[in-house]
Amino acid sequence: MSDQETKKPKRRPARAVARSSARLGAVQALYQMELSGRGLNEVLAEYNARRLGETFEEGECGDADFPFLKDILEGVLREQRTLDKKLNEFLADNWKLPKLDATMRAVLRAAAFELQFKKDVPPPVTITEYVDVTKAFFDNEEPRFVNGVLDRYARWARAEAFKAKEKSKPAK
Repeated sequence: MSDQETKKPKRRPARAVARSSARLGAVQALYQMELSGRGLNEVLAEYNARRLGETFEEGECGDADFPFLKDILEGVLREQRTLDKKLNEFLADNWKLPKLDATMRAVLRAAAFELQFKKDVPPPVTITEYVDVTKAFFDNEEPRFVNGVLDRYARWARAEAFKAKEKSKPAK
């Protein structure tokens, strides 16, 4: 047997899994709030009571980090005008937020909030997480689209992190 065949998949820490579940739940909640017009408290109560830890098509989602989910939702709602304005700067003229699918708007808003306001999470982690969330809803070009928009957003919102990374690279 080769080394590849004998290696077990790397197990993610429980906190990382819980945060991934929270991100997925936040996107679902933002989508639900936009389409139904329901308020934050009503949606949070429902998620707290029933949705967290649901089984999804590809296996157990796991328990979400509910305070993290709540923080994302409250932050997106509080900062939505700021987020939308900046996101629209990174979108093509013919593909501004109002023209996008409601799920895509939810993904971009939640990710943009994290990139701009949750400085404890490294930008590559946030981008990867939301590209993975996008893959839960879309099959085609959407994950690449999200990756591109979030990369531009991160380079604006977290410019200092990218500058520090560039300085630490060895010269060629």
